[in-house]
Order: sequence, then C-alpha cells, then structure tokens
Amino acid sequence: MVAAAGWLTASACGASAEIAVRGSFLATKDCPAFQSFRKATNPGDVKIEAGHSYPLLAKNAPEPSHYRVRIEGAAPSERWVSVDCGSYKDEGASGGWQNPRAGSGSSGGHSAEVILSLGWEPGFCEGHADKSECASQSLGRFDATHFALHGLWPQPRRKQYCSVSQALIDTDRKGDWQALPQVDLGADMRARLVVAMPGTQSFLERHEWIRHGTCYDGGEAETYFREALSLLDEVNGSAVQALFAANIGQEITAGAVRGAFDKAFGAGAGDRVRLSCKRDGSRRLITEITIGLGAQPSAGHTLADLVKASAATDPGCPGGIIDPVGFQ
Repeated sequence: MVAAAGWLTASACGASAEIAVRGSFLATKDCPAFQSFRKATNPGDVKIEAGHSYPLLAKNAPEPSHYRVRIEGAAPSERWVSVDCGSYKDEGASGGWQNPRAGSGSSGGHSAEVILSLGWEPGFCEGHADKSECASQSLGRFDATHFALHGLWPQPRRKQYCSVSQALIDTDRKGDWQALPQVDLGADMRARLVVAMPGTQSFLERHEWIRHGTCYDGGEAETYFREALSLLDEVNGSAVQALFAANIGQEITAGAVRGAFDKAFGAGAGDRVRLSCKRDGSRRLITEITIGLGAQPSAGHTLADLVKASAATDPGCPGGIIDPVGFQ
C-alpha cells in the first residue's frame, strides 16, 4: 500500500483542495470530529477517543491544521480532527509515528524495523464475547495474568502480503481467516501458540502469517513464530508483566508502564513503547502494547538490544484499567 501524497481532490470541508494520504491517526486526547471544521459542524457530537487509532484519509494542506479520518459508527463516518489531537503515521513513509507540532530533535535510534504487538486479552475481550478465545477465558488460563502474542510486524507498514495472491489478500481482508491456508508449523510450535496466542481459536495465526509473516526475513513460519514467542517470553518474565499482574482491576498510567520497561530492559526502553486502549462504558481499558525494535530478533540479540536500536515513539493512550477476566 503506497500513500498517495500529492494527489489533490475536492475537499469535503469546504477548502479548495485536500491532499490524500493513507495511514493511521492515533488520538492522544478526546477531541471533536467535524464534518466541516470551518463551520464547526459535528452531527451526532462525535469525538475521537484518546488511545484509539483511526484510518487516516487526507490532510487539508501540505502543512495541515486538520486530518480527515474514518470513524466507524459515525454518520457521516469521514470526519476532520485537529492535528493537535494526536499523532499520525503515513503508510507511504518509512518513519514511525509523528507529531506535526513537535520539533525534529534526535530520537536516539532509527525507525523501527519490526513492531512487536502484545495483547492484554481480558481488555480486548470486552466487546468481543462472540470470539471463541474470549468465550473460553478463565481465571486459570495463561492470558489471564500474562501478555498474549498478537503479532510481529515488519516495517514500514506497507510491507505486507509478500508474494501472496490477490485472492488470499481479499480473503484475509474480509476477516474470513478460517478460509486461509493452515500455517506450516510443527506440533510443538502449535502447542505453544495455543497457550501464548489465544487468538489461534479464531485463526489469528493464519492472518498474522499471511499479512505480516510472509514479509519477515527468513521466510519460514516456524522461525517467525519462534522469534515472536521468544520476545513475548522476555516481556512475560519481566517487571512489565509483574506490574500488570499486580494491578489487575486497577488503573495504571503509561508512565508506569514505560518505567517498568526501563527497569526491565534499560533506561530509555520505555520510550519505544506505546499503549492502546478502548472505551468500555465509563472505563478506559488497556488492550495492547506495541514495542519498536531496531532489527529482527536473532541469536545473541536480547529484547533490550533490539529496543535500544529503535527510535522513541508516542506513548499513545495515557493510561487505563488492567481488566480482569470476565465481561463487565
């Protein structure tokens, strides 16, 4: 997927032109989402929520004041939000998340080559009771107190579906993961994934391999998942997992999470970590952490080494509740 920067279209907000882009907008605070920001019209009084990521569609100028994003459930779904309300990532660029209001100082590393995504399954499962892995959750299951593997994503994000047929891409994008080919894994690896990646009950491993793993250097599913699980094990054996397990049902800040990463993996490691959250009624739940890595995992390189080689990133969600097992 290549961003169409420089492609001019008629503006939905009344300006003469807009510049189409393709990427993501990560809200760092709650902000109004306008149908027309010039007229301040907002049908339904829609807001973006801190910690949520939205598809990025366009900017109103080369040096924008607003971005157009898509908000599922809003009518109309395409809305304008101020650049002050978050950070963006252009899928046509190789860099990480950017804040257009921020300066250009050094981040102490280069853009992440891989993103490790780890889920907090109880938080994710709120609102996903129909998923098999959520319906079967229990207090004694591994993911009740430990992070679960979501994925390992080569960067930049346009690096997806390598040598994959269009038919399989279409199947994946429709969410029909059961119809994707079974991943070529040994019995031991499958057994490990059943525990560490509960989403296998919904065929998540097929989706992750087709979309991301096919672009992973090495080209073998066994290597891809083995190296992802090795990183997961490091986090689950660290002060980060201890922080989450000790505060189930409580609210923690992004600063506390980043501090735990510094304690576990060295000063500055926390600056490479972003939290994702979602609203559940009046609660804001932590659902995922993503960690930027400066290179692919390999023998002799610890998570601390890989994190230090990566650039700092936006913290994302300012904090949230560590949800316990069970639907509330």
